[in-house]
Amino acid sequence: MFSLLNLQSLLGLVVIVAVCWAISENRKAFPWRLTIGAILVQAGLVLALFAIPGSQAVLAAVTGAVDGLAVATTEGTKFVFGYLAGGDQPYTVSNQGALFTFAFQVLPLILVISALSALLWHWKILKWITLGFGFLFQKTMGLGGASALAVAANIFLGMIESPIVIRAYLDKLTRSEIFLMMVVGLATVAGSTMVAYATILSPVLPNAAGHVLVASIVSAPAGVLLARIIIPEKEGMGGAVADYDSALKYDSAIDAIVKGTSDGLMVVLNISAVLIVFVALVALVNVMLGGFVVFDAPLTVERMLGWIFAPVAWLIGVEWKDADVAGWLLGVKLTLTEFVAFIDLGKVPAAEMTERTRMLMTYALCGFANIGSVGITVTGLSVLMPERREEVLGMVWKGLFAGFLATLMTAAIVGAMPAAVFGL
Repeated sequence: MFSLLNLQSLLGLVVIVAVCWAISENRKAFPWRLTIGAILVQAGLVLALFAIPGSQAVLAAVTGAVDGLAVATTEGTKFVFGYLAGGDQPYTVSNQGALFTFAFQVLPLILVISALSALLWHWKILKWITLGFGFLFQKTMGLGGASALAVAANIFLGMIESPIVIRAYLDKLTRSEIFLMMVVGLATVAGSTMVAYATILSPVLPNAAGHVLVASIVSAPAGVLLARIIIPEKEGMGGAVADYDSALKYDSAIDAIVKGTSDGLMVVLNISAVLIVFVALVALVNVMLGGFVVFDAPLTVERMLGWIFAPVAWLIGVEWKDADVAGWLLGVKLTLTEFVAFIDLGKVPAAEMTERTRMLMTYALCGFANIGSVGITVTGLSVLMPERREEVLGMVWKGLFAGFLATLMTAAIVGAMPAAVFGL
């Protein structure tokens, strides 16, 4: 049965599309067919992955695989870091929870999954899955072959790795297609980080791995739609044809593992550096704001973000009593990355947030659309196509805005569906 919360999410869906239309470079070229098609694809994917008989078994298998990867990674991490990574403690531990260290419990997963992803790509398993999604997006949303392949690759690879898949076609892409690639990259997450997010949320969210996987898949068509609304394709342009022979190749299985590990290390270093700097900057701002007392409490960045984003959280279907916390999490995701936001979401006690809100926030937070990713996007694309660097710089902030809204759109789509679909 539908409820007022479902209608609330539908309202949020309309508002998100309307906001993108308001800032469109060509409001007369609103893509009606794409809008209907993208929403249907999103809804269809969610239903296929949650409502079809047998789908829960598939998601349970995904959760089991993630748990297995986490256990295996822990063994490797303990071998290198010993008691710092949860190995035998040389002293009596009175607070087991204090043993959790982000650098040792979460980041090593990225190394393992990055290497595994490269190996699966070399064995053509991940490649054929990507091609399947590319074909789906090409047929249902009218994308050119190169753009469809890049969008599909973004579901499993990073926002810089996916353009490498179509490197041979980058010079043929139109401005609208480059923007689309940027937005989808910011709206989705890499396979390596999916597992890390699921590990963080698994203690507080049933079937966390399934929700994170679905979030990244469903946000891809959302990113396509919002990108096309903001920078529509000019008639008669775009649609670069690709032969789907990827430029991302490895010489052997060992080469894939080694290069995948090396690429994962760069991701780990980037994430670590960005987190250190941005958390420190926010702490610095909080020190400066500490002298201001508002509503009997010191003013902080987190409190201000909660006030600003609370209405946004309500629009995607969050109950108003949870809106302050949910809005704060959205602000944390935008400024401090989704990693910090997921960790903070995992720390919210069950009594202070409904299961529906926790589920919706998982979808809303699951994307690379944060300020730190702007620099990564510009740097990565500038290396791949230096002649179009100015073009990328001119669109990247719009891309961040659209990518952020795309994850909200995904949450709104999920929120608009009956709670029974998700077993709530």
